[in-house]
Amino acid sequence: MNIGKVFLLPMLLHEEGWEAIPGDTQKWIEQCDAFFVENEKTTRRFFKKVWKEMVIDNYEWHAIHKVEAEQIKIFNELLKQGKNIGIVSEAGCAGIADPGQILVAAAQALGAIVKPYTAPSSLLLALMASGMNGQNFQFHGYLPIDSNERKKKIQVLEADANLRGCTQLFIETPYRNNQLLEALIQYCHPQTRLCIGVDITAPNEFIKTATIGYWKNNKPELHKKLAVFLLGNK
Repeated sequence: MNIGKVFLLPMLLHEEGWEAIPGDTQKWIEQCDAFFVENEKTTRRFFKKVWKEMVIDNYEWHAIHKVEAEQIKIFNELLKQGKNIGIVSEAGCAGIADPGQILVAAAQALGAIVKPYTAPSSLLLALMASGMNGQNFQFHGYLPIDSNERKKKIQVLEADANLRGCTQLFIETPYRNNQLLEALIQYCHPQTRLCIGVDITAPNEFIKTATIGYWKNNKPELHKKLAVFLLGNK
């Protein structure tokens, strides 16, 4: 059986963040027969800017949401037909903090070749710029919404950062960023380090590491902004 390949393609984090997109992106797109994407509208627009001559409707398109059994079935059938599939994530880097990871797992189970290509990840870019431990780090996704559970989680993450020197990465829904920052200031030690990365790859990109004590007196406005938080040791 001639199984198709899977290409993990880059995507913009910000509409003006083109410097983070590799120059070979068009070449990778050209090798695909079908695409599984988080947002078909933004991906089509992005592809047309990368490859102006691309006839978008010549390709098969599937939307990634929660990645249900039917999507996996279609994905596997296309691979078994020898079709090459591109996966595109709104997170910029497919497979990292991305539901497309489930499709990649299906491809690995079939024995398909998976080609991961350089792409902007706000998590990794923030970690690179933070000055925090890049040898030992964890990503936790979203912290609990319940205030008591959130307090416990923050305290556990801070303790682990201090015990093992492990950098703790997490995110929040944009309209709750300010509340998360307030919780971190309230529950963490003043000397604990916190990096905040905002609108990464955008012209107004902001990535700064400082102590909780500093942030208490210098709170940035984070409401409805795309932010990444990294908690480090004292």
